[in-house]
Amino acid sequence: MLASAVVILALVAVLLLVPDAVRVYATNMMGALRAPGEPAFVAGHRGDRADAPENTMPAFQAAFASRLEFVETDVQLTLDGVPVLMHDETVDRTTDGTGAVAELTLEQIRALDAGSWYAPEFAGTRVPLFDEFLDALAGNRQKALVELKGFWTPAGVRTVLDAIYLRGVQNRVVFASFNLTTVAHLADTAPAIPRVIIKRDLPRDPVGLANYYDAIAIITTPTSLEHDPEAVTRMHEAGLGVLVYTLNSEKRWSEALAYGVDGIITDKPSKLDGWIAATAPGT
Repeated sequence: MLASAVVILALVAVLLLVPDAVRVYATNMMGALRAPGEPAFVAGHRGDRADAPENTMPAFQAAFASRLEFVETDVQLTLDGVPVLMHDETVDRTTDGTGAVAELTLEQIRALDAGSWYAPEFAGTRVPLFDEFLDALAGNRQKALVELKGFWTPAGVRTVLDAIYLRGVQNRVVFASFNLTTVAHLADTAPAIPRVIIKRDLPRDPVGLANYYDAIAIITTPTSLEHDPEAVTRMHEAGLGVLVYTLNSEKRWSEALAYGVDGIITDKPSKLDGWIAATAPGT
């Protein structure tokens, strides 16, 4: 009861005491929008997958120990409504179990081995709770790009929102989703937390899409930008950001920076961070 009261009071303070709290801009979270060739921020895809199994605490600990600005993760709800970190709809690929996340209880998921598939030294690694990720985030300086997988109801959004506010990290979290209904629920339920839309293929009017859902940015693919090379310019003119995923080679990184993207999501965050530092203008 006390924890719930704290969350409610925090939300009231955000929405009432800070009148402009629901107006979140891309630059608040991403810094100045980039010009072509300028360094983009780096987001570790599911942690640092180069050093540990994806979406596990070892992968996030490696990312938090680095110079990265953002750490990206995926959240789903278990059958009993507990948020856990898992990219796929099923646990089959990254654990020793089978079945859909939404059809397994927390107890069943926590009993799984989420590390042996990656390397023997990670045997016994568990699927993390979203709470565990937030605890680690609270103790570090990075920002979190939190993708809500699939469709989320307002009640589900409130579950993760409560956990975020309880730890006081609401100013370092950005929500993301492919599902536009989920994005709409985020806008209604968590207006003070910035949100981004993930679109594998950019629409003809990405600015209109972002503005309709009050999103601060769109995450897309390099191929999509190749088909519409002026999209980044139009987004930036509207004060909106552009991120690309998931780029793992110097060739792709160089192409992305040439467009002036603001962030790059990668499976090799430490390598990309070092490459940007070595190739940035003036270094």
